[in-house]
Amino acid sequence: MYQHLLLPTDGSELSERAARDCVRLAKSLRAKITALHTTALYYPPVLPAHTASAHAGREYAALARQYEEQSKENAARALKPVEKMARDADVVLRAVHLVSDSPWQVIINAAAERGCDLIFMASHGRRGVSALLIGSETNKVLTHTKIPVLVWRSAS
Repeated sequence: MYQHLLLPTDGSELSERAARDCVRLAKSLRAKITALHTTALYYPPVLPAHTASAHAGREYAALARQYEEQSKENAARALKPVEKMARDADVVLRAVHLVSDSPWQVIINAAAERGCDLIFMASHGRRGVSALLIGSETNKVLTHTKIPVLVWRSAS
């Protein structure tokens, strides 16, 4: 059966509830978990050409550092509860923070690169036009991966 689960988490309440069930599943299977949090790439604001200067370059660098620090804090905040759940259940878990503008692609790549044999994803359950307009990371993972995906939906 499954021995290595990939658990993407965004730190939301929904993700935390899914994580509880993922940890319980991993414990019952004696599997390990890789918990994954993704952050979007940083794009500096665009300034008019006539304002380009060494000062602007330093400001860009400072903004990039600030964004990176905030991203790391957000990732730690999202991953910490999952790490605690796994530790309390005596389940081996590795937390990973990756940066990309395509979370679904990062999820698929991370699962493949780390030898995961199941992707355990929460779904917000958007339907109809909302799902089409917003796009679903879960749907993109489902349609592009060859690794089995368990889509977790909240009972409430």
